[in-house]
Amino acid sequence: MKILIIGATGMAGSALTKLAHEHGHTVVANGRNQDKLAQLAHDNAGIEVLAQDAFTLTKDQLVAYDVVIDAFATAPTTAYLHIDLAAHLVHELRGEDMPRVAFILGAGSLKHGDHLVVDEILADESTLPWRAVPQAQLVELDLLRSVDNVNWVGFSPAQLFTAGPASDKPLYGTEDVLFNANGESVTTSGTMAVAILAELEQPTTTRGRLTVANG
Repeated sequence: MKILIIGATGMAGSALTKLAHEHGHTVVANGRNQDKLAQLAHDNAGIEVLAQDAFTLTKDQLVAYDVVIDAFATAPTTAYLHIDLAAHLVHELRGEDMPRVAFILGAGSLKHGDHLVVDEILADESTLPWRAVPQAQLVELDLLRSVDNVNWVGFSPAQLFTAGPASDKPLYGTEDVLFNANGESVTTSGTMAVAILAELEQPTTTRGRLTVANG
């Protein structure tokens, strides 16, 4: 496949870039920081880079790919950009025979018992500096769920999303937050990359959200 990865220099995006390239796909890494993109290309010889603001990507550009992955990350002060970028991609890729679009979402929209993880975040005053991100990503998922003419799929990590290699015993789900046998709710970037590539190579879900955690 020819895959465009938006936010390719970030934690999740760089793991996806590396794995997709290793799987033999044609990878185009998108970002705004030319120095970081150059380093990513140096570390993954053979990938292409596209130094461009994702919000300026046009339909003519996007339809050149089989898959577009939104691994965009931003500071809490501009968390609303998660929603804005999803809306932009949805607007450009509505209709039949359009590329598949994969979104990395947050854990806040997952269920934990009779409530959402975001409810626990909002109840904890210490989360005030960063809670805008899971709140925005919950709205992002609600937006996607209202769309019935875009071939999208979403992926949520566990409560802690951190850099690291793939788990050899990943846990998979759909709506509920996942915990391993030790009671830990963690997803590494490597585990997320494996889950996304597996779904893109052998699709199981259309217009739905999946979740993965380290076992």
